[in-house]
Amino acid sequence: MFKPTSTSLAAAGFFLALNAAAQTPAGGAATPMARIAESRPAAIESNWTPLRLPTGERIALLGGSYLMAINEEWGFGPSVYGAAKGNYGGLFTVGLTAQRRWRLGQNTHLAAGLYAGAGGGLSSSQVRFGGGLMLRPELSIRTEMGPWYAGVSLNHVRFPSGNVHGNSVGFVLGRSGSFAGFSPLDAGRPGLASQRTGLGFDEIAVQAGFYKPRSSTRNRSGVASTARMGKAGADLRHYIAEGSWWGVEASGAAQGGADGFMEVLANAGQDWALGHPSLRVGGQLALGLGGGGNVDTGSGWLLRAGPTLRWQTPWGPSLRLDAGLARATAGNFKASFVRLGLSMPLDRGPRFGAFGLDDVPGTVRTQQLFTSIQHLPKVRFKDGRKEAVTHLGLMMTRELSRSVYGTAQAGSAAWGSAGAYSYGLVGLGLQTQPLASQPRWRVGAELLAGAAGGGGVAVRSGAVLQGEAWTQLNLGEEERLRLRLGLGEWRTLRGAQQSSPVLNVSVGYAFGSLVR
Repeated sequence: MFKPTSTSLAAAGFFLALNAAAQTPAGGAATPMARIAESRPAAIESNWTPLRLPTGERIALLGGSYLMAINEEWGFGPSVYGAAKGNYGGLFTVGLTAQRRWRLGQNTHLAAGLYAGAGGGLSSSQVRFGGGLMLRPELSIRTEMGPWYAGVSLNHVRFPSGNVHGNSVGFVLGRSGSFAGFSPLDAGRPGLASQRTGLGFDEIAVQAGFYKPRSSTRNRSGVASTARMGKAGADLRHYIAEGSWWGVEASGAAQGGADGFMEVLANAGQDWALGHPSLRVGGQLALGLGGGGNVDTGSGWLLRAGPTLRWQTPWGPSLRLDAGLARATAGNFKASFVRLGLSMPLDRGPRFGAFGLDDVPGTVRTQQLFTSIQHLPKVRFKDGRKEAVTHLGLMMTRELSRSVYGTAQAGSAAWGSAGAYSYGLVGLGLQTQPLASQPRWRVGAELLAGAAGGGGVAVRSGAVLQGEAWTQLNLGEEERLRLRLGLGEWRTLRGAQQSSPVLNVSVGYAFGSLVR
């Protein structure tokens, strides 16, 4: 733990005084600057869960979670699990984890958690994921090593409406950090912060591109599969230093008959200025899990590498062009790829200046994280039947201005008979200011597009569109708890089109982050 000295405190005070003077207009009245309202413990956690299928086959699920503390004992956050062993590449679930911790010693703690998510993967008459709902209770003991911790866990995995379930001993690896945020009531105000706010990422990007499989690529039936596959997705990026980054990304098939294909990857890269500081060239390496859509990725591990080109526009967003080669470490998938992305700034790390941490001012914008249940009462399947499908998903929104926001959604079927159907959507929305007569209420509308497929749902290429009008109630003293009810329409974009009404019920948490 760092302890401030009298010299550093004096320097920091002098710098803040200069900064305050810079914010003082000629009339002498200082412009009020918003400050971080809360800083909570948080953790990035991964786990390895072996699982025996009804056929006797052994697979393993690799999970990743971002957990934010509610208080000293409880935390919650989004999670994703994917097959990483065996021959079930493309098995994914997305959901929410709640966790309770008990301190056992100075460097040891016990944790009990429950994950509830939705998804599925390759199924048969012997292996069934049912409607897609997955429950995973866990009890684990961990040893701490500075900010890192590791341990062993007892797990139970169950798909309640299917026949996949089992107990196992797994492993846990995590890293502790912090979650800092402004009050949502500070939205639109100028603010100062000496650390990253929100989830700790600097950019979010929307990307589209394609895979062109090599001649050696085969599908799961052993048939050559070299048709071009269009993709759409998004990524989050964190810059370590100028031109150096790591991040996470997710995308799915949106063209080419591989609906249901999905990939979730971690990436890292470096680029350098090419004649001008705003034009940068470099390279990127990514590793993660993928599969589905009859694409043979074996155990699910994907490796991707290639050059990158990035242009930082004078207005804030950046344009990216990536290319290279992707391949499954097992299975029969190897492809060239090209993709184009548009990134929007979320935050960036403060710099070290002459007087310590440089509190670069910015504007507070509201971000919201929701868990949502979406009900589609009339969905057509590939075998011609029509049934209701209910999704369990995660949704993130970010204000671009007081009236315009960006939004991203990801989730899977949890109830019905469409287990393994998953979706990922990005888009824009318009919202009103809090209503004058009811200041805790707000209404808005949004339009999203993206990729979906799997579970026998007739989406043809995988491209889908969803529009929704919503009303929202903000609760609590700082209005951090959000309840939203939306009504709209979902439809496919290619091939034999279909559509269905959508009813969306969401519960969310709001915080302010700084745009600098």
